[in-house]
Amino acid sequence: MNKEQSKVGVVRFSVSLPPKLVKEFDAVWKEKGYDNRSRAAHDAFRNFISEHKWAFSSTEEVAGVIVIIYYLEKPGLLNRIVEVQHSFEGIISSTMHIHLTRNKCLEIIAVKGKAKDIRELGDKLSILKGIKELKYAITTP
Repeated sequence: MNKEQSKVGVVRFSVSLPPKLVKEFDAVWKEKGYDNRSRAAHDAFRNFISEHKWAFSSTEEVAGVIVIIYYLEKPGLLNRIVEVQHSFEGIISSTMHIHLTRNKCLEIIAVKGKAKDIRELGDKLSILKGIKELKYAITTP
């Protein structure tokens, strides 16, 4: 990094990408309302780094949500979900229960803690019979 770059607080570098990827990226950042490609790339890089830390770290402190969709018709499922959540009360900040249909629910579990503990919570929930889908939205604070 030269003196000019350290004064400005940014590093300029070039990246080689296939034209189709650049065209798609430009269409997306414009559609999302970014002012320029650099700001959109900045956010994309930050998300890429955050995803890596979440996926490969066991001690990294992370925060976010676990979203599950499940069927009420499975006997005892709701009790098992609550039991699992209580065994992870140290990392669960709050939960929200949303009725999607008469027998299908969405649960949003707000979490903050070590990445390995959050993954373990998700693993224990995902193996329960009746859980249709489980997704994470995790970031590093």
